[in-house]
Amino acid sequence: MTRLSEIQFFNSIKESENILLAGAGGGFDIYSGLPVYFALKQMGKNVTLANFSFTELRKTSATEVFPFCYQVEASSKVLSSNNYFPEKYLCEWLLTRGEQTSIYAFAKTGVLPLKKAYDYIIEKHAIDTIVLVDGGTDSLMFGDEDGLGTPVEDICSMAAVYKTSIKKKHLLSVGFGIDHFHGVSHFRFLENVAELMRDGGYNGMFQVTKEMEEGKHYIAAVEYANMRMKGMESIVNNSISSAVQGYFGNHQVTERTKSSELWINPLMSIYWCFELDAVIQKNKYYPRIKATRNLFEINSEIAAFQLELKNNRAKKNLPL
Repeated sequence: MTRLSEIQFFNSIKESENILLAGAGGGFDIYSGLPVYFALKQMGKNVTLANFSFTELRKTSATEVFPFCYQVEASSKVLSSNNYFPEKYLCEWLLTRGEQTSIYAFAKTGVLPLKKAYDYIIEKHAIDTIVLVDGGTDSLMFGDEDGLGTPVEDICSMAAVYKTSIKKKHLLSVGFGIDHFHGVSHFRFLENVAELMRDGGYNGMFQVTKEMEEGKHYIAAVEYANMRMKGMESIVNNSISSAVQGYFGNHQVTERTKSSELWINPLMSIYWCFELDAVIQKNKYYPRIKATRNLFEINSEIAAFQLELKNNRAKKNLPL
């Protein structure tokens, strides 16, 4: 039983020892998990980091330790003119704190190869719990909404983890409001959360503030990445970081967003926590993508599902 004085998600993993914390949606999603990383370390957990990567990993010096799975270090080098390598710069930043940490980066692939890569990490590190983090809310779309956002990488990670033998599998979503610009209806997000609450798949929420040690570390990591990857900064994480710092409305941090109006808001700094199995079991196109071998197949199956869908839930605005 969880009490009001306890955070339900952290209570649910109290007995876990070896936790794999992974960015679900590609790119900078692992940064979205940093407050959780520091909280888990404070709890005495052994934490392994991983991320579905947008980096051309074959054009780096990172070691491919398993098909589609690379081990990234602070010393890893980009072997092309493209400086996009969030995982490397996170390792660098952690090293400035005295943590010599590597990150497993998954190359773009489908559910079946990604599941095997997860199995490799699970066995190597005796993982007993997996926590996926999504920077955004589109991972909570069930598939029948009018507007799914950018679900391909999210659902690939979610499906791959779902198919593993690990019993404790969690999904955290942070950044309420960000996916409005990708066509996601946050009315539908809240509707889906309510359904998961009724069915027992919801593990509560918690908020990161700038006064917390975890909040300070997160802000510093995002600022370091901004400095190392000028022109390729994370819109999602800069939005969340701005919310953690108390900014509101059209607060601009990078040149990348100057042409659009942002909606930075306090809800962006809240982590919504779910049982991954419960979310996947609600996903209406999971049966079509569960055996895919590349992202093209996932894209095709989602598009075909949407074309065949008879009734979808139309977008609705929040009644404010």
